[in-house]
Amino acid sequence: RSVTRSYYRGAAGALLVYDITSRETYNALTDWLTDARTLASPNIVIILCGNKKDLDAEREVTFLEASRFAQENELMFLETSALTGENVEEAFLKCARTILNKIESGTERGGDPGEGGGGI
Repeated sequence: RSVTRSYYRGAAGALLVYDITSRETYNALTDWLTDARTLASPNIVIILCGNKKDLDAEREVTFLEASRFAQENELMFLETSALTGENVEEAFLKCARTILNKIESGTERGGDPGEGGGGI
């Protein structure tokens, strides 16, 4: 986990992904969210993604439960399927568009020439 923390430095956006068929991955979201908000840029855009939407019959985390978590933590939320590709591109595009809107409105500054990071 300490290795992944270095990926947050300078990030303007993050996809926080959990497995809808695994309560354990959902329960870990609070820790991952804390890391993202602590270690990345102050105005980081975070999209919560419930993955494996194609396995609805095996679901352990309801859409409503995850939607509430997203709302309480001011996150955008989508359910995705890496297998079918459903909403995967949309998640990245939504993140990128939101970052661009923040930059254009002045609520997020672009990377300074000497600054590292700045990835999504």
